[in-house]
Parts: sequence; structure tokens; C-alpha cells
Amino acid sequence: MIQNNLIIAVDFDGTIVEDAFPKIGNAQLFAFETLKKLQSEGYRLILWTYRSGAKLEQAVRYCKENGIEFYAVNKSFPEEDFDEKYSRKINADIFIDDRNIGGFIGWTEIYRQIFNYDPEPKKKKGFFSFFK
Repeated sequence: MIQNNLIIAVDFDGTIVEDAFPKIGNAQLFAFETLKKLQSEGYRLILWTYRSGAKLEQAVRYCKENGIEFYAVNKSFPEEDFDEKYSRKINADIFIDDRNIGGFIGWTEIYRQIFNYDPEPKKKKGFFSFFK
């Protein structure tokens, strides 16, 4: 694994998945592929979401089922304890969120900006691919 010290905070609803809160929407196109690539290159991913309690647990479980386990969830590092006398501002180098000015730029553009090249297109499995 490539070592990388950058921390990326990623929103859930409207970013990893289509916004359907309190339900979990469909995965955004290319979201999990990009997140897996980021992890494979050593980026530390933090899930930074409005969700809490059971709704947060659902989101974390959904991501885990899709191959993503976060460095931390709604905190700057795994061991952090919430203390109301301190700001909830998270310590991250990059924030990926659908509430950016201009809206969500999409996972393909995020991939381009971080890795500085276009992602490999997915190969579609057609009917005849089963006979090869």
C-alpha cells in the first residue's frame, strides 16, 4: 500500500449515496470505486455526516458491505471523545460533500482532481461475455 498522510472527510447522504434521508439512497455512480482507490493509496477516510444513532449505524454498515471501512466516523480520529466545550469542526485535508458551492461535482471529477488522471471505464458484462 502506498503511504499517504492526507485525511479526507466524506459526507454520506447526497454524496456517497443519493439523498433519500432517513432511508439510504442508491450508491452514487463511481463512489465506492473511488473510495476504495483512495484507501488503497493510503488516504484516511472519515465519514462526516449528519446521521447519528441507528441511522448512522445503518450508513456505516452499508459502506462496510460495499467494501469501505472508515478511519473514523463523525470524529477527527478513532479515539476522539466528544466534549461539548470544543468545536465539532473536523480536522481533514479534503472535504467531499454535496453541499459545496456549486453542488456535488461527481465522483469521476473527484477522482480526476485527486489522482490527476481519468479513471478506467467499467467494462460492461454483456450476454456474450458469459461464453468467453
